[in-house]
Amino acid sequence: MDMVLGIDVGGTSIKAGLFTPEGELLEERKIPTPALVSEAAYATVTGGIARILAAHDAVPEDVIACGLDIPGPVADDGTVGFLPNIQLDPEGLVSAVSSVFPRATVAFVNDANAAALGEMWAGVATEVSSYVLIALGTGVGGGVVANGKLVAGAFGAGGEIGHITVNREEPLTCGCGRHGCLEQYASAKGIVRLYLDECARRGVTPVEVEHATDTLSVFRALAGGDECARIAVQQMCDYLAQAMAQISCVVDPAMYLIGGGVAGAFATFAPELRERFSAYALPTCKDVRIEAASLGNRAAMYGCAYEALRLRGESVG
Repeated sequence: MDMVLGIDVGGTSIKAGLFTPEGELLEERKIPTPALVSEAAYATVTGGIARILAAHDAVPEDVIACGLDIPGPVADDGTVGFLPNIQLDPEGLVSAVSSVFPRATVAFVNDANAAALGEMWAGVATEVSSYVLIALGTGVGGGVVANGKLVAGAFGAGGEIGHITVNREEPLTCGCGRHGCLEQYASAKGIVRLYLDECARRGVTPVEVEHATDTLSVFRALAGGDECARIAVQQMCDYLAQAMAQISCVVDPAMYLIGGGVAGAFATFAPELRERFSAYALPTCKDVRIEAASLGNRAAMYGCAYEALRLRGESVG
């Protein structure tokens, strides 16, 4: 029987999904790992996956494709760029996976790009060939799919939506070293900052915010009629709509999918976002659908599995 693996690579663990080639998730399992830079660490990964296979009466030779998603840039040719937040030797891990799963086509995919592909394989974009996923989380990531194919870019920066400049007057520096990036306003951290700044500007006491990315408290305040929360969310939607209008002029997607942790409040801010987008968008782009992504934190796991399977099809074809 043919099997497909999707491996979500994190700093201290992996999340491995076992799929059929048709996209059915058979099992998902979290496997704690050390830094993925040694043979012992690679063995932890492959051994854990082998146990998942055994639980389904499968063997390593049944794996025909293995995708790995990582929090860093991956270029069109599969080259992995700088990985600032994870200890990983890509070549070593690929070699280990290939030796244990000899039939498998192995692919690396950026995590946000993988999430976009996951929605095409098993989410709300199964019938859509051109769309953009925007992940609003600790930062702002994105994945662009055009004519059914991922746009990774020559240097792996395709989909870096969070670093579109939307405010050239911003004095604070973004993590990328520039100023006024979308990520500074539409990320969880950005929304909390907008709220606290508005409270300070008005001289009012904010609701209790537990940490720098606690958007839950901000949206609760909004539901309770907090004027500063309302303005903060309006500002977030305004900046996000500006970026989406620019993206539409280049990619012209049929749909935007809003994912990431902030998307839990999508129903709350969706009407505002759609209204602002319509005000900024080129007239021919105004009819784009703006929806919530559907696969949650499993999306990247689905997507990297799908990409490996697609690459296998190309190599066999």
